[in-house]
This record gives sequence, structure tokens and C-alpha cells, in this order.
Amino acid sequence: MGIKNYLIEGVSGTGKTSVATGLQSRGHHVVHGDRELAYQGDPRTGKPLDGNEHARDAQDVAFGHRHHIWDVGRVRALVADHSRPITFFCGGSRNFDRFIGLFDAVFVLDVDAETLRERLASRPDDEFGTSPAERDLVLRLHATREDIPKDATVIDATGPLAAVIDDILSRCGAFD
Repeated sequence: MGIKNYLIEGVSGTGKTSVATGLQSRGHHVVHGDRELAYQGDPRTGKPLDGNEHARDAQDVAFGHRHHIWDVGRVRALVADHSRPITFFCGGSRNFDRFIGLFDAVFVLDVDAETLRERLASRPDDEFGTSPAERDLVLRLHATREDIPKDATVIDATGPLAAVIDDILSRCGAFD
């Protein structure tokens, strides 16, 4: 959707949704990947999980996380549409390796472990990362950095939201 397209990633609780909403409020085009592109599927093939796999997903947080993917065809189509100057894709996907090369830059939001714990503890109960199993998974992924894009630009997301957004926009050469 943009002449320039940027991916904003990070573990749950680092601020992807807040940054997306903030970018939108400043008039930028944003694709909320976790709302608009995500589904439970095989990260290699893109095939959606069947009913039995969904039942396992409900019981196994790590399985559900590993199978949280984005529709690669839709990502490609959105990137190919150059009707906007910039589009920010915000969210997490376990199959990002299938489309990461389409982006002009990739940003990973990062916070220290204590800030992450505080953010997860203050989330509404219906958001990912609030149950003990989900929180443990998020904290492990944060510590190991095992499922975030390599060679991405790390953005310190511990400061005020406006400053985080300003940092991203300055790195894109896009100012309000």
C-alpha cells in the first residue's frame, strides 16, 4: 500500500499496537497485521490449521504462537499497491521470513525485562500475555530473541510513545 513499506515487530507487550495506533493518529497508513492479516496456520506452507489443531492450540500456548502467521499473498498485494507514500505493517508473524524482503526496513521494538513484565501485568485479561503460560512464553522469547527478525533496527520502546514514534519516523525520513 505504500511506495515505502516498513515492518514493525517485537514480542507481545513491546508496544506494536500502541505504535500502530499512534502512527494512524498522525495520519500515516497502517496495517494492523495481527488484526488484518493473521490466522493460525503452518508457517512453511501457509495452510490454515484444521479443527483438531485448533483444539491443541487452545491448550498449548507455544504451539499457538508458532502457528500465528500472516497471509503472505495479502502482504505481497498490499506492498505492491503504491497508492500511498508510506505504509507501516505492525504486528508479529512466525512466517515473516516468507515476506520480510518486501520491506524497505524492519524495526523491532524492544524494552527491558522489567518494563515488559509491568506491561504484561497491566494488560486487559483478553490480550495475549496475561495468563501465566503466555507471560512465561513472552518473557522467554524476549530473553532469547529467537523469533524476531535478524538484522532489524532495534527501537528502544521504553520511553514515551510519542518519542518512540518520532524515532521510527526519523529513521524512515518521514516527518509529520
